[in-house]
Amino acid sequence: MWFAGRRHRPHTHLCTRHGAMAASHYSISLWILSLSWSLTAVSGQSYHPTVNTQYGKLRGVRVPLPSEILGPVDQYLGVPYAASPVGEKRFMPPEPPSSWSGIKNTTHFAPVCPQNIHNAVPEIMMPVWFTFNLDIVATYIQDQNEDCLYLNIYVPTEDDIRDSGSKPVMVYIHGGSYMEGTGNMIDGSVLASYGNVIVITLNYRVGLLGFLSTGDQAAKGNYGLLDQIQALRWISENIGYFGGDSNRITVFGSGIGASCVSLLTLSHHSEGLFHRAVIQSGSALSSWAVNYQPVKYTRLLAEKVGCNVLDTLDMVDCLRKKSARELVEQDIQPARYHVAFGPVIDGDVIPDDPEILMEQGEFLNYDIMLGVNQGEGLRFVENVVDSEDGVSGNDFDFSVSDFVDSLYGYPEGKDTLRETIKFMYTDWADRENPETRRKTLVALFTDHQWVEPAVVTADLHARYGSPTYFYAFYHHCQSLMKPACPIFMLYWSVISIGHVIYYCL
Repeated sequence: MWFAGRRHRPHTHLCTRHGAMAASHYSISLWILSLSWSLTAVSGQSYHPTVNTQYGKLRGVRVPLPSEILGPVDQYLGVPYAASPVGEKRFMPPEPPSSWSGIKNTTHFAPVCPQNIHNAVPEIMMPVWFTFNLDIVATYIQDQNEDCLYLNIYVPTEDDIRDSGSKPVMVYIHGGSYMEGTGNMIDGSVLASYGNVIVITLNYRVGLLGFLSTGDQAAKGNYGLLDQIQALRWISENIGYFGGDSNRITVFGSGIGASCVSLLTLSHHSEGLFHRAVIQSGSALSSWAVNYQPVKYTRLLAEKVGCNVLDTLDMVDCLRKKSARELVEQDIQPARYHVAFGPVIDGDVIPDDPEILMEQGEFLNYDIMLGVNQGEGLRFVENVVDSEDGVSGNDFDFSVSDFVDSLYGYPEGKDTLRETIKFMYTDWADRENPETRRKTLVALFTDHQWVEPAVVTADLHARYGSPTYFYAFYHHCQSLMKPACPIFMLYWSVISIGHVIYYCL
C-alpha cells in the first residue's frame, strides 16, 4: 500500500516528494483537535464494540470523525501487551500479560512510562515541534507509572470496496531521544479511516528503565526494544480478532523511532513478527542510534542515587529498590551527538555492531522504505547562529571543530579532518555570505547524521536483493501569512526531523 513508484532491485529508488509542512504549533493543534474528537465521541457515544483476544474480551469505543469522507473508527485504548515490569521485573525482559475474566474496558489511555522531559533530555535529539511545545507535550505524560506496557488500536469500520478482506496493519514506534515519549500522543484514527488500515501505537520503557545496562548478565539492557518486540508478538497473535492480517504488518517510526525500527530489522527476535518497515529520519547507523558506553552512564546514575557498589548484581538490586521517580529525575547528560541510555550491543537482541550486521547481510527478509528531510540538521545549528544574520566565519569554524571533537576525538589527523570538512562544506562561489554558511552548516549535520546513514542502510539492504525504497522530502516556507510557517521556521526555511510524520498520520 505504501510502496509508491516502481520496484527497483538491487539499487534503491529515489522518489522526491513536495508538500505543505505540518510545522510545530500547527501540528500540536491537530493533536489537540484529534484529542477533542475522541473526548467528545467518548462522552456522547453509546456504541461500545467488544472483541475477543487470547487473553480475554475488550470493550472499545466507536469514534466518528468530523469529515464526510472519513468513516468512524473503533478505538481500543490501553490494551495490555505485557505484564507490569515492576519490582523484580524491572531491568528484565517483558513477560506476556495475564489473562482476565469478564470484559476489560479499553476506552481511555493507560499511563505512560516514567520519564522527565525537563532535564535529562538532549534537546538536539528531539523534533522541533516537541521542544517548542513542551508545555503541551507535558499534558500527555502527566499520568506516569511503571505499569505502562500498553498499546492503542484504531480499527476502521467501513470496508474499502477494493479490499474487503483482512486489513493491513501499521504499528507506530514513537521517537524522542530514547528518554521520553509515548504512543498516546499520536491519534491513528485518520490514517486508519482514510487508508483502511489498522493503526497501532504503543508505549515502551524509555530512558534508564528501558535501556540501563551493566555490560554483563546483571542487566543486559535493551528492555525498550524487547518491549517493542513483545508488542509485535501480541499483535501478530491477536490482530486477527480485530479484522487485521497478521501477514501484512508494517512497522514505522521517525527519528529515534526510526532507529528502533532499523534495529528491529537486524534482530532475530523480530523474525516473523512484521513484514515491512518504514524508517523515517533515522537509522541504526546514526551516531545516536546505539550506546557504546552503557557502563559509564550506569555507574554515573548509581553514584547519584547511592548504589555505586562494585558488584553489578548488588548494584542492580539496589537500583530496583529505588523509586522510579527518583531514578528518572537524575540528570545524566550524554556526550554530544550520543545518548546516555539507549540500545546496546548485547550479543543477543543486537548481536553485533549494526553496520557489521548489515555488511554481513543479517537483514531479515523485509521490504523497507527509508527517507530523509531537507533540514534534519537544523537542531544542531540553531543555537550557535543568529537566525536573521546567518553564520559568521568564526561560528562556522567553531561548529565544525566541535563536531569533529565530539564525534571522533582522536588526536592524529583531527586538524586534517576539520579542514577537509570546511573545504567540502564551503560554497566557494559565495563564501563570505553568512546565510550561505548557515545553509551549508545545516547540510553538514543533515548529511552526517541522517543522509549518509540512511543511504548506506538502503544500499546494504538492497545489495542482498531485498525490495528497498528511498525518499527525500523537501519544502520551503515562503510567507508569514501561511499558518504552516511560524516565524522560527521561516528563517530556517526547511523541514526538519519529526515533521514528515504528519504526512503519514
